[in-house]
Amino acid sequence: MNRMSIVVATLLAAFAAEQPALAASHREAPLIAQDPTADLTDVYAFVSYDQDNLARDPKDRKLTLIMNVIPGQHPSDGPNYFNFADDVVYRMHVDNNRNGRAQDIVYEFRFKTENRPIGGPGGLTSPVPYLGNPAIPAAVPLQGITALDGPGSEGLTRRQSYSVTEVRGNRRTRLFSGLVAVPSNAGSATFPDYEALAAQGIYSDPDSGIRVFAGQRAETFYIDLGATFDTLNFRRSPPLLNGSGEDNDDVNPFGINRFANTNVSTIAIEIPIVRLTRDGKPATTDSDNKYIGVYASTSRPKLRVLRDDNLPFEIGESVQVARLANPLVNELIINTPRKDYWNTQYPYTEAQFQSFYQAPVIQTALDLVFGGFGVKTPPTPRTDLMQVLLKYPGQKLDGQNCGSPCSDLLRLDLSVPPTAPESQSRLGAALGGDAAGFPNGRRPNDDVTDIAVRVVGGPDYIKVQAGDGVNFLDGAPGSSTSDGPGYGSVAGNRLDVTSNGIAKEFPFLPTPYSGRAGVGNY
Repeated sequence: MNRMSIVVATLLAAFAAEQPALAASHREAPLIAQDPTADLTDVYAFVSYDQDNLARDPKDRKLTLIMNVIPGQHPSDGPNYFNFADDVVYRMHVDNNRNGRAQDIVYEFRFKTENRPIGGPGGLTSPVPYLGNPAIPAAVPLQGITALDGPGSEGLTRRQSYSVTEVRGNRRTRLFSGLVAVPSNAGSATFPDYEALAAQGIYSDPDSGIRVFAGQRAETFYIDLGATFDTLNFRRSPPLLNGSGEDNDDVNPFGINRFANTNVSTIAIEIPIVRLTRDGKPATTDSDNKYIGVYASTSRPKLRVLRDDNLPFEIGESVQVARLANPLVNELIINTPRKDYWNTQYPYTEAQFQSFYQAPVIQTALDLVFGGFGVKTPPTPRTDLMQVLLKYPGQKLDGQNCGSPCSDLLRLDLSVPPTAPESQSRLGAALGGDAAGFPNGRRPNDDVTDIAVRVVGGPDYIKVQAGDGVNFLDGAPGSSTSDGPGYGSVAGNRLDVTSNGIAKEFPFLPTPYSGRAGVGNY
């Protein structure tokens, strides 16, 4: 038996519980901010709104679940671009019986990174992960990366493969293995047709009807982060969108989007709805199977050591280091000393944090900053926030307390038909009259920042149309293109994207910005 010398012993369970760990969205908690590959930035759950699904009979419709990690990627940050972590388990959890536990169905994603010698076994290794340039002689197979595997993939010298497992109770079903994650978009010389390459990274299983994608995408979350966290120093006081057309979905009246021209690492899975309902039947408006709850988590092994041959070896079960369901909860509701602990807890234990929902500090901040302008927040305790964020429709609170079940989940009514991309309201079901939007699930372009400010602020903030002045993703790669269905099926075909940045086809996030093209260009 080889003697193993312990080089690094990171007891994440104790570490996360005893020290402030970074939370799940965009640097929302102290510890997870130091661990971007496990830092969940956004989670989306929605009935797919591509052309095929819009045309389907409701009983045959599909649902898309998305988790993003590694926030704020600058497109040019090479040579070591952005990869998923081999030692992180990425999970999407589904609750289909409304008990708040979200363990009825779980989808696990695990990654493995390989260094590939140039020209195959025995070849040279490379100091950079991607190689390709049209100036290289045609006889050399490095003119550009055009495939994820086989001929045309020679320049992909550092590559990630992954597996997808469906867990139902004690039954584990491997849905996919040996899939290749789509690499970061270094530029047009290295990737002559990046969109065609990305299309190869969409994998389908004809037996289950499931398709998946893992790789880099453009960041669709938009917020004036600088103004928001300069102690609510919005660029207009109070934060009003009351000028002509300023609250429209295609106008950015005064805010500066921190995440403009940045990318993110995406895991997306599309699943037939009948595979997710409790009874395996279609969800209808009058059925009791129509609600599901969703959250994402990332987990790391408790202990990592190095063997005598310097290869990593993991001991012990993995522990949760981040979770995310409803957006902005950890940033705006959970107080800083508890943020890292919150990340380690399961959503169904949310009652221990109910005091933060009843009297959110962000509400106090709104009163302090904007109270002098005549806009007031509702009285506490805020039972309305607990009802919306921690309960399913029809589940009652226990007086002013959350009661049971009490769980932070992104809840979705599967019977609500999807809204076509061109007709989506950024203010969703809460304020925009679009029943398919947040908080009925969440789509990539729902303006959760403005919704959160108005809902937490209450009727006065809704009346004055409070917002950060960023209403949509301006300049999304491929915006205003519409080549018809079939992302990547035609040479040079771009993923169809609306003028206000909504990607119309799976994986429902635009093509990532190119490193070579520079920030702001495509």
